[in-house]
Amino acid sequence: MLLYAITNRALLPGDEEAKSARLAERAAGWARGGVEYIQVREKDLPLTELQALAARVVEAVRGTGAATKVLVNGPAQVALDAGADGVHLPSMGPGKTAGNPGPAVAQNAAQAAEQVYARAGREAVVSAACHSPEEIRQAAGASLLLFSPIFEKVTEPRRARGQGLAALRDAVELAKPVPVLALGGVTEKNAAACVQAGAAGVAAIRMFLGEEWKGLR
Repeated sequence: MLLYAITNRALLPGDEEAKSARLAERAAGWARGGVEYIQVREKDLPLTELQALAARVVEAVRGTGAATKVLVNGPAQVALDAGADGVHLPSMGPGKTAGNPGPAVAQNAAQAAEQVYARAGREAVVSAACHSPEEIRQAAGASLLLFSPIFEKVTEPRRARGQGLAALRDAVELAKPVPVLALGGVTEKNAAACVQAGAAGVAAIRMFLGEEWKGLR
């Protein structure tokens, strides 16, 4: 079972410096515990600060000697300059406006990120968020996909209805041979059911804030 931890420093105590330090410490702990991927997802940060935080996470992970891959939810150049292993591409959605690119742009996103890394003589790992069969097709070229939401997810005041394990199973079949990880309401208690449905692993934010996830190893 692949484990994919997603950051959210807003859930950590302290000021910005304390949050960053705690996040780097947690990332090191995830790496030591066998987490394969860590996504630095801090969309509110200016790019310079995102790069600095990502570099701090990369340094902490590399210090463990683990093979954990660090991905940045942001521009490929920021990820590359931070020393990260690649990027995460958010869902492009069904729209085709300038602010919400359509399929033609979405299909090229992974290739564009790979080109940024290739110019530096590196190979990029690219994960992509998907919520529907259409988005799975749009994400052609990604290294792995995060399909969500699987289970009902409550983030006050919003509630996202889960698509269920049957939808996950269909997503796995459609995406082959690209591995699919289950995201959305995933806990240590239902992670095994996701794998039984065909997922290569699970991704989460809150599950990795505790210690119970270690039981999945």
